[in-house]
Amino acid sequence: MGQGFPQRYKLTPATFQHRWIHGCSKDHGDGIHKEMSEIKIYLDKKKCSETKYEFLLALREHNVELYYRYYCQNPSQVVSILRFGRGLDDQHKDSSATIETELPHTPALDLSKLPGQQHIPPESSVDILGISPQTLSDVRMNNSILGKTTMLENVFEKRESRLLHLQYCKEVYKYGRINRNLYKDKGLAVFTSGGDSQGMNAAVRACVRMAIYLGCKAYFIREGYQGMVDGGDNIQEANWASVSSIIHRGGTIIGSARCADFRERAGRLKAANNLVQKGITNLVVIGGDGSLTGANLFRQEWSSLLDELVKNGTITAAQQEKNSVLHIVGLVGSIDNDFCGTDMTIGTDSALHRIIEAIDAISSTAYSHQRTFIMEVMGRHCGYLAISAAIATEADFMFIPEEPAEVTWQDDLCMKLQQERSAGQRLNIVIVAEGAMDREGNPITAEDVKKVIDERLKHDARITVLGHVQRGGNPSAFDRILACRMGAEATLALMEATKDSVPVVISLDGNQAVRVPLMECVERTQAVALAMKERRWADAVKLRGRSFERNLETYKMLTRLKPPKECFDADGKGIEGYRLAVMHIGAPSCGMNAAVRSFVRNAIYRGDVVYGIHDGVEGLIAGNVRELGWSDVSGWVGQGGAYLGTKRTLPEGKFKEIAARLKEFKIQGLLIIGGFESYHAAGQIADQRDNYPQFCIPIVVIPSTISNNVPGTEFSLGCDTGLNEITEICDRIRQSAQGTKRRVFVIETMGGYCGYLATLAGLAGGADAAYIYEEKFSIKDLQQDVYHMASKMAEGVSRGLILRNEKACENYSTDFIYRLYSEEGKGLFTCRMNILGHMQQGGSPTPFDRNMGTKMAAKCVDWLADQIKANINANGEVTCKAPDTATLLGIVSRQYRFTPLVDLIGETNFDQRIPKKQWWLRLRPLLRILAKHDSAYEEEGMYITVEEECATDAVA
Repeated sequence: MGQGFPQRYKLTPATFQHRWIHGCSKDHGDGIHKEMSEIKIYLDKKKCSETKYEFLLALREHNVELYYRYYCQNPSQVVSILRFGRGLDDQHKDSSATIETELPHTPALDLSKLPGQQHIPPESSVDILGISPQTLSDVRMNNSILGKTTMLENVFEKRESRLLHLQYCKEVYKYGRINRNLYKDKGLAVFTSGGDSQGMNAAVRACVRMAIYLGCKAYFIREGYQGMVDGGDNIQEANWASVSSIIHRGGTIIGSARCADFRERAGRLKAANNLVQKGITNLVVIGGDGSLTGANLFRQEWSSLLDELVKNGTITAAQQEKNSVLHIVGLVGSIDNDFCGTDMTIGTDSALHRIIEAIDAISSTAYSHQRTFIMEVMGRHCGYLAISAAIATEADFMFIPEEPAEVTWQDDLCMKLQQERSAGQRLNIVIVAEGAMDREGNPITAEDVKKVIDERLKHDARITVLGHVQRGGNPSAFDRILACRMGAEATLALMEATKDSVPVVISLDGNQAVRVPLMECVERTQAVALAMKERRWADAVKLRGRSFERNLETYKMLTRLKPPKECFDADGKGIEGYRLAVMHIGAPSCGMNAAVRSFVRNAIYRGDVVYGIHDGVEGLIAGNVRELGWSDVSGWVGQGGAYLGTKRTLPEGKFKEIAARLKEFKIQGLLIIGGFESYHAAGQIADQRDNYPQFCIPIVVIPSTISNNVPGTEFSLGCDTGLNEITEICDRIRQSAQGTKRRVFVIETMGGYCGYLATLAGLAGGADAAYIYEEKFSIKDLQQDVYHMASKMAEGVSRGLILRNEKACENYSTDFIYRLYSEEGKGLFTCRMNILGHMQQGGSPTPFDRNMGTKMAAKCVDWLADQIKANINANGEVTCKAPDTATLLGIVSRQYRFTPLVDLIGETNFDQRIPKKQWWLRLRPLLRILAKHDSAYEEEGMYITVEEECATDAVA
């Protein structure tokens, strides 16, 4: 290359670094590969490690995308240089102490201590790379992250300022992420206890692989606490291959058992000895509240147990000192969802899938013979499964422990069922939770219900006890992803624990994995049981959390045969009598029908009139509008597609015709359910309010698309069903290669430019890679993934899974990737390609989508009524012009939120029809880590109290 960079430009090394890297940020074409080659040559020629280190810091500051690309190609070199930088800090401890006395203290200053003595601030973990996902996102959006360069000039152009240099280095690390192999001196063990649930295997897999990624040893404890007490071969070291091909399997591969021995101190003494002999002082406990309570007792007794073991001569004093503190982190694995402090436990969603599949199947035969089916579901003393299943299947009656039936429940049941048969209904579904009882505490069983129906109504009644079917089968996509996230966070929580740390349980709060004090959750869970024992039923419902309470209210309202009389006057007209309309715009997705049903019945319940607009904008213009009654939407909740009909046509250019129809039907409030088109259409209508008075009505959008590409919400209606369809298909495709040696499948998913489906399906299906538009990739990235796949095949992995979003890259098509893997994998593995197409939009809505659609529509009715009431005049005319009267209802963080459409414009990439910020992108490093790639994962877990968690209204 001739002269070196500085010599070529006659610059000092520091000035050269500053100016040359500044220029690199302007190059976004093929020249970036040339620059990376020059960086490589420059760093290879430099002998001074300090110069190399300063150069990389400058590169990261001014052009993080170029820095990240260079790291991907040369990870060993970059990590080696940056590790030198940490050593440099260590050499100048005295100088750093001077900084602390001269400058205001920040958490970053604590990072001057290196691994071994290093204190890790609770708000972050340290990554030697120091790349922020948000920074990378900003690079792609802004093409430059130059910002101010004063700090760099001080550091690199005035090299005599060593103190400022050290301070700068520490600030760089403040918001870093997890360094691979940071915890080499640690180890953890994972075990499952109590009743099994779907998703436990995914949690075990995530714990083990994250531990291995962090450089610490991972152990299985087989057969739960019994294996801990028995020791021997029950405690085994786990490796990467130990947890391969288990993410899709139900139950738990390491076994679970209830252990009487562990209840006694003698049993816990044996368990403590077995753990000390293996050097295990970090435990991940996957089980219910009993298992977690037992683990906390074990932790509290740990010191005294070690004292006794030393006194007996079983262990040495050195072993006691080395293993002096036991850390535990809990993951709640239970289908009952009876643990306070988390929105969902691992296995609950899968159990709901089993229940709803059974009820949907039974409904068809019940309809044929006009039968009544009594379904008994699990849940012990918690009615969550029964309530959620009742909402999702339109059950006619249910019995749950938290709100027992009146002593005269037989009369209420018979009257309800008889009224529905008189109204023309051919079948009835009654759901009985296994812990159901009446107000006097008398148990109510499925047999009791059948006897009443047989004797009083003479209906053909049948009982179906689902039993352990609810625990079986493959875990749903939701449970797999939940378990992966929780397992990774559990490992991180253990690695970061100190001797003063309180035990925590990893919980789901909205869409955030959080750390909640374990015993606070256990005490609240026990308080529910106490309230029920003392027959304080209202307290029991409240203690279950706001989500449970809201589900109960929603069920009661939706299952009324007719709206309440108090909502109507003597002439049968609604007291308020608002005129609302509902329509679809965009592609169909599962959950739309559930939302329409809920909207119609909630509105009629209030005394309003609801019009259904068929076939979207085109149907509205054609006058294809009709009033919807209570019984018109019966049976809609479990059906896929869109019964109202939907088209992608936007209002633009048709405003006059639309305004005329809205005036004709006197519409006072409008709900639009659909994908990106519905959001766009609502914005176009709201923009024309000054020109058309008929548009001055409250307008609300419920995002409904499998692509999940609408801004203002983390989840769209239908995306969970689409995700489950992809996951199930991937499971079948992998199974098709059973017995075939080494095969890789390349699968294309839908989603437009949004990579949600590819990423989440990749995480749920255990994919080796997922290519998406939001994360750019080059031919070198593809080649590295091929080599990575080949190395895993050489280690014994027999099947690989590659996902690609349909618009990930114009040139690197699915066919191109398939051919690349086929060619480069010759002699190592064979390759097959699948394009899933519209199968992803079909199927029956999942419990998540049914319940989310139901709850969102109910909230929309309340919001529309409030807006109309606030903006209506004496003549009944509604005039809404404020920005907050045209909104989108989304799920943001921990709550449902109405966001004005105008506020979402700045958050939208209209060219690619995706939001500018997407929460799920932070899960991509986890996807790569669990697939054995080098990556950097940013922990999710924040600490909250159990009261904060239970106060939220969960999604499902």
